[in-house]
Amino acid sequence: MEDKPFPEFIEQHYQPALKEALTQEGIQDLELEFKKDKLPLAGIDECSQVVGKWDGGKRRFNVYFLEDDIKGEKAFCYSASDAPPSTIESFMIDERKVNLELLVMYTVQRLNGQKWLSRN
Repeated sequence: MEDKPFPEFIEQHYQPALKEALTQEGIQDLELEFKKDKLPLAGIDECSQVVGKWDGGKRRFNVYFLEDDIKGEKAFCYSASDAPPSTIESFMIDERKVNLELLVMYTVQRLNGQKWLSRN
């Protein structure tokens, strides 16, 4: 499935799997959106990104795909309440192999690092 066209993979596989994983972590009102939007980094006008929101929009994260390829460079940021997003961080930079399970696992792990999931 990772060889499918990028938008198809994100919409048909990554978003549903991520939603299921986060629901299992206790998040009930998760909204996920896949879109191209601006990225506040010099040299990159816009990129594909998955935006997740829950807790009435008070918790938000972005997974940025700097290339329309799951194996390409990725970045991550988060914000709580009305605060501006965190510093944009590299995401999954050491992974040579990228697949659906790893994308979901690293996203959940990153959110867990913020102590945002129910088991914390």
